[in-house]
Amino acid sequence: MEKLSTRAGYGKALVELAEKYHYYVLDADLAEATKTIDFSKKYPERFFDMGIAESDMMGTAAGLASCGATVFASTFAIFAAGRAYEQVRNAICYNNLNVKVAGTHGGILIGEDGGSHQAIEDVSLMRTIPNMKVLVPSDAVEAKYAVEAAINEPGPVYLRFGRYDVPVFNTNEDYSFTFGKANVLKKGSDVTVIAMGDMVYEALVASEELEKEGISVGVVNMHTVKPIDKDAIKIALESSGHIITAEDHNVFGGLYSAVAEVVAEFGGKISDRIAVEDRFGQSGNRPDLQKEYGLTAENIIAKIRNLMK
Repeated sequence: MEKLSTRAGYGKALVELAEKYHYYVLDADLAEATKTIDFSKKYPERFFDMGIAESDMMGTAAGLASCGATVFASTFAIFAAGRAYEQVRNAICYNNLNVKVAGTHGGILIGEDGGSHQAIEDVSLMRTIPNMKVLVPSDAVEAKYAVEAAINEPGPVYLRFGRYDVPVFNTNEDYSFTFGKANVLKKGSDVTVIAMGDMVYEALVASEELEKEGISVGVVNMHTVKPIDKDAIKIALESSGHIITAEDHNVFGGLYSAVAEVVAEFGGKISDRIAVEDRFGQSGNRPDLQKEYGLTAENIIAKIRNLMK
């Protein structure tokens, strides 16, 4: 199976969609890392390197958007959602401007950069701002669709991308991406795992393994965290009875919180969760970090087996 990072999918999408749509791309001295470098070379008149000045970049993006432009503002997720939070909130979202904030290197599974650069609260920060929408694609194919969806969605959008190559699995001919509508990858009668980003593939692996044991596990790819697909959550609750969420994000404010809010509306509860349990990341290679923080198919399997007891 081919492997490619979602940040690479983002970079390829910017180039491939540039003839179809007109937009500007801003970066904060990280073009090679955020993969905007190819766009900068092919469309230099539509690219601006703002230097190590993320807050200034968001203000500039807001200014361009206020004149009618569509703008992508790219940097690491920790800087986009953290360092530039005030500008994203007050300059972009308060004015409901057409800026797409692209945060790469999201989550703990970015490796050796360590806790200072591992954004585990970015989805929480972004989804709590009025007017902001949040997309977290699960592979490089979905990243391209997410970019195009963001272009066609009026107003601010936060896109979260990962650093490392991950399996590309959204390759079916009938694959489609609809903003605000989850993709049901598998239906299950015992448990449904609702996942985002890298954890979607881990959920699929877990589902296939548990199928051999006679346990029916559904998998829902919640690529749009805000606005979240309430209907998909309701169906999962009714069809399987048990819901587990899976995310490379702090347990507070991310996918678990978003799904729990909806489940509570329907009078239900989430049975379990896979998330970063409210602690900072640390430097390490990706496989070791997955094990340390339980962000694995094996941990999903263990939790489901425990539920079935």
